[in-house]
Amino acid sequence: MSEFRFVYITTETQEDALQLGRKIVAHRLAACVNILPGITSIYWWQGKMQEAAEVALIVKTTADRLADLTEKVMQWHDYDCPCIVALPLASNEGNGEYLQWISDQTQDL
Repeated sequence: MSEFRFVYITTETQEDALQLGRKIVAHRLAACVNILPGITSIYWWQGKMQEAAEVALIVKTTADRLADLTEKVMQWHDYDCPCIVALPLASNEGNGEYLQWISDQTQDL
């Protein structure tokens, strides 16, 4: 079975998140994308502390698809420096059927 990743991405708007999530799943770069609206981000950008409303995406994928996912999101994203960070899942822990589903859905057709 594959190694799995949760990938955290932020966008400016709900519509941006929906468009990005649909592209990610349509290209089989992930099995599922959860969209979490209404987050507030506080961060440094261009020497100033910023505060912005954003939308978060949690992307469920495999380690094998991570490089392609990152490359495509960089192309599709509106931000100059988008947040794309991957978190490894503990080695195959959790619902084995669900993890297998992630693996199955991220295969090229």
